[in-house]
Amino acid sequence: MPRQAIATSLAPAAIGPYSQAVRCGNTVYLSGQIPLDPATGEVVAGDIRAQATRVFENLRAVITAAGGSFDDVARVGIYLTDLGDFAAVNAVMADYFSAPYPARSTIEVSALPRAVKVEVDAIVVLG
Repeated sequence: MPRQAIATSLAPAAIGPYSQAVRCGNTVYLSGQIPLDPATGEVVAGDIRAQATRVFENLRAVITAAGGSFDDVARVGIYLTDLGDFAAVNAVMADYFSAPYPARSTIEVSALPRAVKVEVDAIVVLG
């Protein structure tokens, strides 16, 4: 099946050779979002909650551009530079999702682009 790139100006432009998301049939694979303000391209100021909120808002913009919503998310991958931020990111994520929750993994990594604290990617199944 052909791949279709998904793009929106309401989320940060890719900072490398990748698409914000790619749709294959009814499945949409979202690239990782970091807490960049789409208007300025700068990392948002604030703590992990502020960064996580920006990440989920960026994801919402891409999911909407693909024709979906958070209810269509089947899987989320969360990457943290400090697992001590796990509870705070859970609290933010709970503002965006309701049961049944998507499958998820949370992985601590040594570093993320632009020295941010969190990155999140997702898989969405439409229809």
